[in-house]
Amino acid sequence: MAGKVLLIRHGDTGIEYRGRYIGSTDVPLSPVGRRQALLLTGPLSEEKAGKYLCSPLRRARETFQAALNGSGGAPELDSGLREVDFGAWEGKTFAEIESDDPEAVSAWAAQQPDFAFPGGEGIAAFWQRVAAAGKKIADAPCETVAVFTHGGVIRALICHYLALDISHHLYFEIKPASLTTLLLHNGRGVLVGLNDRCHLGELRHG
Repeated sequence: MAGKVLLIRHGDTGIEYRGRYIGSTDVPLSPVGRRQALLLTGPLSEEKAGKYLCSPLRRARETFQAALNGSGGAPELDSGLREVDFGAWEGKTFAEIESDDPEAVSAWAAQQPDFAFPGGEGIAAFWQRVAAAGKKIADAPCETVAVFTHGGVIRALICHYLALDISHHLYFEIKPASLTTLLLHNGRGVLVGLNDRCHLGELRHG
């Protein structure tokens, strides 16, 4: 079983998407995001992961390709690591969503367990697929697993490994091209590094 999990959020996707809800929309990395991904090479080369898992969405795959620069082979794509599908909220700002559908926003803010994004994914379904991905990661037959995925997924995986209710996911900030590290024992974890972006230097502001 895995003893360490490295959770890597994809790099920046550009100012046109910043502040907007981008989940299932398959956008590429921005030029800044590609530079951020290249800077992940240093910390990842030190970790020497035995297995690489990746969301099938383009921004995660491009981050893997830049960070590993061909040295990690092909990652295993796992649809359980996709970002949540925001449905009709995709591409909108919070202000736009709140103006269009205040009742749905209130239901989401109340963390109702049966909430589903209009035309998109239910919170319970998202949590279940991320928990299944978390078990798969923990069961990997190597010491260290590196996972290239999304902010919402990383927050949900932290809750999964720390045995926290999913309602706690907003307590964790996960920025682009950051590295979050957990040590695992029997499928449960200790958070030893959160949202680390020291490797980015001046690009921490991207």
